[in-house]
Amino acid sequence: MILIINGPNLNLLGTREPQIYGHRSFSDYLLELRAAFPEVELRYEQTNHEGRIIDLLQDFGLGQAEGIVLNAAGYTHTSVSIRDAIAAIEAPVVEVHISDISHREPFRQTSLLTDVCAHTIIGQGLDGYRQAIDWLISK
Repeated sequence: MILIINGPNLNLLGTREPQIYGHRSFSDYLLELRAAFPEVELRYEQTNHEGRIIDLLQDFGLGQAEGIVLNAAGYTHTSVSIRDAIAAIEAPVVEVHISDISHREPFRQTSLLTDVCAHTIIGQGLDGYRQAIDWLISK
């Protein structure tokens, strides 16, 4: 099983800043992911709460998930606690960002998570999630 975790405001994909994040909802895209990977159980969680992300990482990262795809959204730049949770679990975590954070506002250009994640994909739009799943399967 691969767990996909989307952080704050990603429940608004398709309507929030479509010039940056596109016009598709994640629920629509998730149907495509499941069709593209029928052999893989994909579990999806979205939360606007930092503690919930940490709970999911701990609950699924210690033996339940084969890998985790994480878009921590704004917490990427601020959460030492999410970083610590990633460092404490066994499952490999792939950090995904829909936009290219290296070309965004200065406060978005630093990720506290990258060096504790197994892999990072930025700026590939929603396709970054497919790439992350491919990467996890290949490992």
